[in-house]
Amino acid sequence: MFSILIPSFNNLEYLKLCIKSIKKNSHFNNQIIIHINEGSDGSLDYVKQLNCDYTFSKVNVGMPKALNLASKLAKYNYIVISHDDFYYCPNWDLVFKKEIELINHNKFYFSGNAFLEIRPSDDLSSISMNAGKSIDLFDENKLLNNLDKVTKIDWQGTTKCPGVVHKDLWQKVGGWSEQFFPTGGDDSDFAMKLWNSDVRIFKGLGNCLIYHFESITTRKKGKDLNTYLGSKANKIFMMKWGMSVNFFEKFYLKAGLDRNKNFIFNKYDGPLKTPNKNFNYFFNLFLIKLNIIYLKLINWKQ
Repeated sequence: MFSILIPSFNNLEYLKLCIKSIKKNSHFNNQIIIHINEGSDGSLDYVKQLNCDYTFSKVNVGMPKALNLASKLAKYNYIVISHDDFYYCPNWDLVFKKEIELINHNKFYFSGNAFLEIRPSDDLSSISMNAGKSIDLFDENKLLNNLDKVTKIDWQGTTKCPGVVHKDLWQKVGGWSEQFFPTGGDDSDFAMKLWNSDVRIFKGLGNCLIYHFESITTRKKGKDLNTYLGSKANKIFMMKWGMSVNFFEKFYLKAGLDRNKNFIFNKYDGPLKTPNKNFNYFFNLFLIKLNIIYLKLINWKQ
């Protein structure tokens, strides 16, 4: 049913748990495709022993290229974009399948409900418990026994993983853009390419539950990557598309971050429409254009 692309960069124990959860909790017999970046922690030897497909690079080629390499092995019509620090909860793939059948066309981007803390369904701001913020603290039974407490509202404008797209659409837009090495901004860039291919359904599915260890792979790589994830990736996006990541997500996807960098959670209310180009739209765009002019004047290079 699904071809699941999982880039991994020396993250063996999380990768093992991710694959275990897919095999244990999937409704369908999905294809798992792993890209091993470097593999100095034994992850390359591990995937060689598994009954799954994989690609390999001797160095870290970044998430976009890893996804593109892995996608060449996809044998099913639907591609799932994954991280290696996910735990897939029961029937996650059945939720995707049912949603795909409901719309009966291929112009969509659906994402799962990746969460760390389990929150009461009537209060998005209050944490009731978590099942462990690292693999050493992970309590699988606690997680599975409390899934009914997770907020399950479908939301608008998602760009996040795990995401599912049709393979034809993936190929049409050229997969993920490799100039966003090693990662950061690449998910929004992919969404922009989908938007330009007339995709207007960017829907997060509340019932598709995935436990996420907060991007453990990227967080352990240090401050340089954190800087890239912010300013540098956004500059690449602006120079490419003529707008910032947050501008695109706010005005086009009706999502993104607020001034305090909190995720804007809007309940899904149907396919997106062309943004209302009012004063607020043009004023914010004008400020971005000034920033782009400045970057060109200083001959900024990524």
